[in-house]
Amino acid sequence: MFFVIGLGNPEKRYAGTRHNIGFEVVDRLAQELRLQFKPGRGEFLIAQGSFREHPLVLIKPVTFMNESGVAVTEVREQFDARNEDLFVVCDDFQLPLGQLRLRLRGSDGGHNGLYSIIYHLQSEEFPRLRCGIASSSMPADKNQMADFVLSRFTAEELPLVNEMIPQAKDACLRALTDGITKTMNVFNKKTTLENDTPNN
Repeated sequence: MFFVIGLGNPEKRYAGTRHNIGFEVVDRLAQELRLQFKPGRGEFLIAQGSFREHPLVLIKPVTFMNESGVAVTEVREQFDARNEDLFVVCDDFQLPLGQLRLRLRGSDGGHNGLYSIIYHLQSEEFPRLRCGIASSSMPADKNQMADFVLSRFTAEELPLVNEMIPQAKDACLRALTDGITKTMNVFNKKTTLENDTPNN
C-alpha cells in the first residue's frame, strides 16, 4: 500500500500559506480521485482509494507541522507500513518556487516537519517530494524564516504555485504506478513547466 502524507498546519488561518503546500497537494489528489477525508484513528485525517488499481492512502497530520512525526508513526504502526511506502510531500525553502525534487531518503534540510518524522521513525529512509517555495520575497535573515514559511504567496508568485500543485499531484500518482526512481527522472527538472504528466 502506498501512503501519500501531505504536511501542513490544520487550522484555517494557515490555509494558503507556503508551509501548507503538502496539504494542498493531497487535497488536489483527493479531489481528482473523488475521495473524502475523515478522522483517522490517531492524529491525522485519512482518505483511502485507488488509482489504476493501485491502493492509495492519503494522510493529513493534524498535529501541526513540528509534530508531524507523531502522526506518521501512528500510520506506520496501524497499517504495518514500511518506511519506503511513506511518501511525504512538503514545502522546501531551499528550492526555487515551482521546482519539484523527489528523493528516496535524506536529511531534514532545515524543515521541522521532516525533522519530526526522522526523529520519530529513527530513520531518514523514506521517500519525499519537496515543493520549492523560495522566491525574491524570502528574507536574508534566517531568523525571519518562520514568518516567511507561514506567509501567503504574493500575486506575482501564484501562477507558479498554480502550476506546481497539479504537477506535484501528478508526481505522486506516477510514483504510485511507475515507482519513485522512474518518477524522479521525469520530475526532477529545473521547473514544473518542463515536466511531463501521466496519461490519465
